[in-house]
Amino acid sequence: MDIITIGDGMITFDPKAKGPLRFVSQFERKIGGAELNVIIGCARLGLKAGWISRLGKDEFGRHIINTVRGEGIDVSEVQLMDGYATSLNFKEVQESGAGKTFYYRKNSPTETLTPELLPEDYIREAKVLHVTGVFPAIDSQNSAVILKALQVAKENNVKVSFDPNIRLKLWSKEKARDTLLMYLPYVDYLLAGRDELELLFETDQDDKLINELQKFNIEQVVVKDGDNGCYLLDVKEWIHFPGVEVKKVVDTVGAGDGFDAGFLYGTIKGWDLPKTLQLANAVGAMVVQVHGDNEGLPYFEEVEEYLGMRELIER
Repeated sequence: MDIITIGDGMITFDPKAKGPLRFVSQFERKIGGAELNVIIGCARLGLKAGWISRLGKDEFGRHIINTVRGEGIDVSEVQLMDGYATSLNFKEVQESGAGKTFYYRKNSPTETLTPELLPEDYIREAKVLHVTGVFPAIDSQNSAVILKALQVAKENNVKVSFDPNIRLKLWSKEKARDTLLMYLPYVDYLLAGRDELELLFETDQDDKLINELQKFNIEQVVVKDGDNGCYLLDVKEWIHFPGVEVKKVVDTVGAGDGFDAGFLYGTIKGWDLPKTLQLANAVGAMVVQVHGDNEGLPYFEEVEEYLGMRELIER
């Protein structure tokens, strides 16, 4: 595999109307999950991708695994578990495209994936392992699963990509900070939001953030900044890479996951950083123009068309 990930998969119910969720009466069933979005994005761009997970042995679990398999992702390490319900979330979307997420993922089937059951050979054979802060937030046991996966990756020269993806509806700031800082010594590519770095290191001062980050041997530190693009840490300063034009924002969920997929594609393909970050910014921009967590994740030729690198023939 070029890239694998470990994470929960959810059924996402998207509202058919915008505004407060209490006034919404109809929803559309889709699938989502931070790690799942990233691996779908990687597969659509053309990487060989695999997913380690557990789903409920129910109709929703079957729907997710069939959909993911249809994206060309290897699901040999995904199991459907008896006695568990597949995780759910409901989205609230405002007119601006911003929204909220309401989770129903207690007693997640992922709690059956213990460190002892991790498929270590599967990790050893990958080029990159991508993890986020969402999976350890779901269940306290999951933090040990991720730590074991990181150790296996490091011992076998597998690169580690990490997106903190902090979800304070799932755990406290203190628990998130303690857990995620434990992972940083294993990380090669850190893809974070500025607010996440400030939470982890308890400061909003640039010099202090940089000093804290330099305590870890992280190969690339990238800060995602929405429509403003992103920033790359270069020794003692942040280098800005401008965003890509967005005609209309309709749904911001999944934009960061799309950015991660673009970054990982360029990195695995050996591209230079400016070209890689342009791709990452473009994928993130394309995601926010489509409803759904992963429906806007593009195929590689679609990104080329979006960036004007390939002629677009519409009819």
